[in-house]
Parts: sequence; C-alpha cells; structure tokens
Amino acid sequence: MLDELEFRRAAGTALDSLMRHLIVREEAAAAGFEVEEQNGLVNVEFEEPPGKFVITPNAPMRQIWISALSTSFKLDWDEGASAFLLPRTGEQLAPLVDRLIEEHLAG
Repeated sequence: MLDELEFRRAAGTALDSLMRHLIVREEAAAAGFEVEEQNGLVNVEFEEPPGKFVITPNAPMRQIWISALSTSFKLDWDEGASAFLLPRTGEQLAPLVDRLIEEHLAG
C-alpha cells in the first residue's frame, strides 16, 4: 500500500493526466460536457442530460473516488500497472471516466 505522500503524488499525477485528457475531449466539437478542477477535485458537468461527476482523491483510503451515474466508483492503486484501477473491471481512470461519460450522454 502507498504511504500518504506516495498516494498524494500518484493521485495528483493521475488526476492531472485525466484533466489533460478531458480538456482535449471537451474542446472537440459537441463534447456535451465541461470539465473543471477545483482544490484537487475534478468536476465534469453536463447540460443535456443534466448531471455532474465528481472525481476526488481519498487519502485515508488511498483511493480515487468517482461519483457518477448515481454510483460511487472506488479505484485502487495497482503497483503492477502503476495506475489506479476499478477492481471489479480492471479499468484504469481515464478509460473508466470516458465510458461513464458515454453512458451519461447516451442515457
């Protein structure tokens, strides 16, 4: 398990990378969402259909949490992949968020 400093470093890097990825998507024509970072949280807001995802590091649990589609997704650090993964699917952070965005927009 990562210690707190290692977790903060890994989570910060993962969330920065996610922000860059989402900004590229947001700037694409008809992305359907806006993304912003506030105090270490990443917010993805949708106008149609209305909705909001909140992506946040949870230092005490050493996880990244995503609140989206009325569900909480808790990603654990995987040393082998050097990435945060959703345990039940093995999805990494950016692909998982991409999937959730597509599900929301299709819904």
